[in-house]
Parts: sequence; structure tokens; C-alpha cells
Amino acid sequence: MPYPSSGGDSPYDAIAGLYHQHWDNWFVPQATPALERLFFPRLRPAAKLLDVCCGSGHMTRELASRGYRVTGIDNSAALLEYARREVRQARFVHADVREFRLEEKFEGALSTFDSMNHLLSVEDLASAFASVHAALEPAAPFVFDMNTEEAYRLDWTHWTAEVAEESVSLVQGRFDPTTRCVETEVIWFVRTGNGFWERRRSIVPQRCFEEKEVHAALEAAAFRSVTCRTAMEAGVTGEIGYGRVFFSCIA
Repeated sequence: MPYPSSGGDSPYDAIAGLYHQHWDNWFVPQATPALERLFFPRLRPAAKLLDVCCGSGHMTRELASRGYRVTGIDNSAALLEYARREVRQARFVHADVREFRLEEKFEGALSTFDSMNHLLSVEDLASAFASVHAALEPAAPFVFDMNTEEAYRLDWTHWTAEVAEESVSLVQGRFDPTTRCVETEVIWFVRTGNGFWERRRSIVPQRCFEEKEVHAALEAAAFRSVTCRTAMEAGVTGEIGYGRVFFSCIA
């Protein structure tokens, strides 16, 4: 999830409920075939795993259901509240991915739903990779997906709306090809207990990186055997396969 200056609030805090309900529960089934190829075969049963930028715990739940011992980290305190309620068998830590340190070592790390795109500079990306590497045992796998510029060049200029009985959400994205930066504006109306509607608004920033930048940042963090595959090459067949790549490497 997005990482503002250390100690700052996450842009997801204001819209955590919307994210938990609508934005992530469709991702796991589509991404699972890629993980069956790139990640799960490299793990022993009941391995200790790190879910990097775990959000409200959708992927954490999948990992825990497979018998893995999972720790999730995220910079959004509000999303972690949902995660702790939903996945009680996992441990969750409120931390900045660019600078977190954990006492224990993990046998694998996973970061999904283009979470690494929420880091807005190559320097931040390299810092995050260094933090993940420090948390892993030697030769432990690290797998993550990222959106490419192809995905962000989709026509996001029109507002999209989703209407439910207790909420209404409006979403619009903006992509700047010069800076390769993205802003997703979210306006969310939630019905309160007294019958009124509460308005919440957030702007979620992202950035796309060139493949060579990601490779360089991984290698600077001492990751080895770095490979990059398109989502479709990795086995994704749903809509998330467009403009998405999966990186895999070992510590």
C-alpha cells in the first residue's frame, strides 16, 4: 500500500472499508495460478512467510489456509484492523516497507496486487527490497507483481461508479506518461447509523517502473536469480493479466 513520509497516514486509511469489500477479493483467485507456478512449489509445508504490503489480509488468508505461518506488514493501520479481524491465525505488523526490521527470519516473501507500484521512486523501491531481503533466510524466494505502463495507459479518464445499499463509490485514475506517475481518486459515500451519508475522499498515488530499474534495485539489495514474466506467461488468465508482470528471485 502507499508509503508517505515515515509516520504519516496511508491514503488507504480513509477508504479501508471500501478496499476490503470491493478492491481485493477478486484478485486472489486470478493470481493464484501464477503463484502455483512461481511461489508455492518452492516452499516447504508450514513455512514461515512474510506477506509484504498485506492490506486487509486477502492474500494472507489464502496463505494461512494452506498451512503457512504468516506475518503480514502494511503501512495502513485501518487496513490492518480488517486483517486482524479476518485472519486471526496470522500476525500483523504496522510498518513502513522501506525501513521495517523484524527479529525473526522468513522462508519466503510475497507481495501482491501491484503493491510495489505504490512506492514512488527508485530509491524507495530499493529500500523496500533491502528491508525484505534482510527479513529472509538465505535462498528464500521473493515473488511480487507490478503493473507496467501498458496497464496505466488504459482509459481511466472517466469516472466509474459502484452502487450498493449502504455505500456508493466513484473512482477515476490519471496517468502522466512523462513522470510515469498515477493518481487514483476515490470518493466514497457511506450510509451512517442515523440515516445520513458520510463522504470520504482519498487520492492513491502509484508509479510504474521500467523492468531494468526493478532488476537493478533487486540486485542492489543482493537478490539473486531475478526473473520477470508477464502475468499471462505466469498463468494468469483473468483481467488482471493485462499490463502486469511477476518478478521472482531468491535472497
